[in-house]
Amino acid sequence: MTKVPPRKVKKLKKIREGALSRSWALAKVSMAAGAKAASHAVGTVFSTEADQPDRLKALLMSQVDLLTRELGQLKGSAMKVGQMLSMYGEKFLPPEANALLKSLQSQSPPLEWEAIEKVLRRQLSIKQLALLDVDPESMASASLGQVHRARVKSSGRWLAMKIQYPGVDQAIEGDLKALRSLLTLAKLIPRNIATDELFKEVRQMLHQEVDYSRELELTQEFRAALKDDPRFIIPEPFPEFSSSRVLTTSFEEGIAVDSPEILALPQERRNAIGALALDLYFKEIFTLKMMQTDPHFGNYRIRLGTNGEPDRMVLFDFGAVRKFPQSFLKPYYAMIKAAANKDKEGLLKASRQLGFLEEGDPVELDEYFAELVFLITEPFNGEYDWGGSDLPQRVATKAGQMALKFKLRAPPREILFLDRKMGGVFILLSVLQARFDARPVLEPYLV
Repeated sequence: MTKVPPRKVKKLKKIREGALSRSWALAKVSMAAGAKAASHAVGTVFSTEADQPDRLKALLMSQVDLLTRELGQLKGSAMKVGQMLSMYGEKFLPPEANALLKSLQSQSPPLEWEAIEKVLRRQLSIKQLALLDVDPESMASASLGQVHRARVKSSGRWLAMKIQYPGVDQAIEGDLKALRSLLTLAKLIPRNIATDELFKEVRQMLHQEVDYSRELELTQEFRAALKDDPRFIIPEPFPEFSSSRVLTTSFEEGIAVDSPEILALPQERRNAIGALALDLYFKEIFTLKMMQTDPHFGNYRIRLGTNGEPDRMVLFDFGAVRKFPQSFLKPYYAMIKAAANKDKEGLLKASRQLGFLEEGDPVELDEYFAELVFLITEPFNGEYDWGGSDLPQRVATKAGQMALKFKLRAPPREILFLDRKMGGVFILLSVLQARFDARPVLEPYLV
């Protein structure tokens, strides 16, 4: 995985909250991005054909560097879109540029305690806060809020308090409108990417994620659903110290999945962690019928086993949970089963039920689609080297060929969420350099 040098992270004194202030900040970035793009266009006229790929790469690197610096300051939906773009950027951005976007997840500047304390005092009563010692130093900062450790005075138990940044819930619509123009102007989203569906997904996810009361309920629901599976650890929510803008849970120790300590584990242990992540995907969709759809690495930690005990996965952040209706799950299950068994007729039937295909479509489109789906199931046909695979690139190439040759209809929106999560799982397995046959992981769900 491409690395970028760590930037010095300076705390923010405040976040731009007003719509006018945020719009002006994004407009300034747009003007700078537009100037860079225009300069690139002029320079390309006078460059040789051999130089043009390097010039385009340099432009994209420059634009992403500008974007990440500014979005990290704005926080909220602006920064969240940058993180989302990093998931899709695996397919169409230079690795160095995408690594910069990914730094939004790990090098986000925290807000100074004075500003975040004001939110905490508005959301919790004096009586509630008197029961806690809250550490003014944040332990993690993200796009919508930051996390502080707190200790319950009476018991000494450590908690994690996620506190939402001021004003981020009011800025969503304005941010998305400005960012869509900015990303297009900066040439950071290719023309063949379905931006309408991408931004619909982001909008829905953001409005859901700023409601911490709902996230608390979903955390409780996931915790209850997985209580009998010791492989997973889900923090315990504390409603008595929570509100619509503050979410307090038990503090759970764990190591980042892409940390040197995890990557130095023996191959067998990394394989087991990878298989656990893949099993969680199938368990969520087919058993729980709900899925945490935000797959970035900050939402996972690994608690290493001792004395021969297996490693366990700690799961965080249930703001982006999506539930799936049976009307979708039944044909989707049939499609997965048919694809795994190389049942072409069953695959095409389920695909028509889901809306990927329709009766009367050209036979050639059926063939293209079946080839694409069978390509995606490649890791389920024997031992697979996830780290050495170029499958995402081959899938993107095949899908692009199909899009150019046929006028495709939009798939169910549920597919966007599932593709996003599956893409995140594949990246995780790739980073772990896992090597295993995925068929035994899938098999129990095909009965």
